[in-house]
Amino acid sequence: MNTRRQSAERARNWLAALGFVVLLVTAAGHARGDFPDPVRFGAAIELGDLRAARSWLDAGLPPDYLADRIGTGLMIAAWEGNIPMMELFVSRGANINAANANGEQALLHAAWRGRTDAVRWLLDRGAQINRSGLAWSALHYAAFAGHTDTAKVLVARGADVNARSTNGSSPLMMAAREGHEPIAQMLVGLGADTTVRNDWGDDALVWSMRHGHPKIARMVSTPEKFAEAARRPQEAWGEPHRSKPVPDRIAVLIEEMRQAEFRGRLSPELQLAYLAAVRELRELKRQEAAAAAASGAPPVVSVPAVLEITARRDAPGQEKAELRYRPEPAPVAPVAPTAPEPARNPFADTADPPVQR
Repeated sequence: MNTRRQSAERARNWLAALGFVVLLVTAAGHARGDFPDPVRFGAAIELGDLRAARSWLDAGLPPDYLADRIGTGLMIAAWEGNIPMMELFVSRGANINAANANGEQALLHAAWRGRTDAVRWLLDRGAQINRSGLAWSALHYAAFAGHTDTAKVLVARGADVNARSTNGSSPLMMAAREGHEPIAQMLVGLGADTTVRNDWGDDALVWSMRHGHPKIARMVSTPEKFAEAARRPQEAWGEPHRSKPVPDRIAVLIEEMRQAEFRGRLSPELQLAYLAAVRELRELKRQEAAAAAASGAPPVVSVPAVLEITARRDAPGQEKAELRYRPEPAPVAPVAPTAPEPARNPFADTADPPVQR
């Protein structure tokens, strides 16, 4: 009787162990088969696929799972201003202050895109508005991108107007660089330090003069300093690096390419259409330069040199895309279009910019 009982007990234990192993194997297979890869995950969240996100989370996907760009699902949702998606990830335990490999948090992504409602939502739930040490802040991002309403919300909620970026630059310097007068005026009015210098010794006056924003230069200096600055030749301030949004046609093509890639339908025709649009833009700018020269206008004009596409600070789902311009002598006749040149860092004078690159 004891032998039979012991045999039965061993059988039950063996079956229980076997069941546990089967459960582990099934769970592992489920994870491998049903969890998305980072590219698929990122594209789905960018496109606002709540059903897919909920299904993956229900299946055990970590709430801070990282996509191939931008960061976690919460960061992507903040980038897109998708509050229902943000609510989903936070309800499943996503860390509201998690940072990606570039040190960016969900609040910074929302600020960069001017998603003011998303900024409020994140702040109401404990998002970190100021960061310790030298680090990019949400106010830096809003000031650089020119989102006045977002910047107002941030300062009203306690954002440090003198926060220092990784290279020591201030939000006021960001506004001065990009020529965002309302934000610069607001920051100065709030007592922002106009004398802050970064690691290169530049301040808001230098950046505003270098990038051709004399109104801001006047705001951030004394009358005497501004008069002295105005007497200096433009080239004395260093080479400017302009940022300009990509034309609608190219932005639409970028969006179509991203969605087609997600659905596995990225065609050579779509890629060629994108390259053709860029070449047409370059040719158009050269023709404008030729017309300006013929009319007696100054013979130097800015032409697009590089198309920089980033996911930030800059547009997956909608990529952030910027055209990099360079001064170039105006041609006397149209020049045959050429392929885009390799991308360069559009923040050469800001160092360690908010890039997701």
